[in-house]
Amino acid sequence: MTERVFEQDAYAQLCDAIVVACDENGVILDRTVFYPLGGGQPGDHGQLVLADGARITVVDTIKGNGGTIVHRVEGDTGALARGTRVTAAIDWPRRYTHMRYHTCLHLLCAVVAAPVTGGRMGADKAHLDFDIDMDRLDAADIESRLNALIARDDAVEPGEISEAELDANPGLVKTMSVQPPRGQGTVRTMRIADVDLQPCGGTHLKRTGEIGRVRVTKIRSEGKRNKRVTIVLDAPDEPADSE
Repeated sequence: MTERVFEQDAYAQLCDAIVVACDENGVILDRTVFYPLGGGQPGDHGQLVLADGARITVVDTIKGNGGTIVHRVEGDTGALARGTRVTAAIDWPRRYTHMRYHTCLHLLCAVVAAPVTGGRMGADKAHLDFDIDMDRLDAADIESRLNALIARDDAVEPGEISEAELDANPGLVKTMSVQPPRGQGTVRTMRIADVDLQPCGGTHLKRTGEIGRVRVTKIRSEGKRNKRVTIVLDAPDEPADSE
């Protein structure tokens, strides 16, 4: 199993690691700061830096078998033999944008009181799909309420609950299409003050104020049970440095 440094510190931009395996599918490290595709959040990009300064570009990150994380790379991987020491370094501005969007989507779940049927975030926009009637969605109202919650600058805190507790509180799962992983006895959660609490394995900001102002740019129907709310972030401040 790959140690997931990003779960302990979402602001960690790099870490030392050892190559566990390398083949045509990608590179597996013993530990990583790279978040793998999942929960609507894209997999991280970045570089693996060797001791001699050579850099190998990571173009995507996905989940592998047995709790591993696979770094998909481009170019010659001949230097990445098992046991090779590397520094794993993410594209931090890109990740920070995903963290701003992901945290904002949790607030959007609180603003729109309806089951979530899908969602996605990218570099320039993000959306959630809701099982709700179109006439209950007003872009100006949603935007105003979102920005009011952001301005509260609430703490965003990871935690965990037992699988039994989750079974007893099924309403904590907001997404209809994706269920949290089970089999470990506990499920990772993300809490935003008294606003939102739900299972989530993604990377998040420390406080909602880091999101900055957002705009609701579009609301459209994607089917009977899919009404899509798209948001765009205003230009960010300089992303925080990892300590």
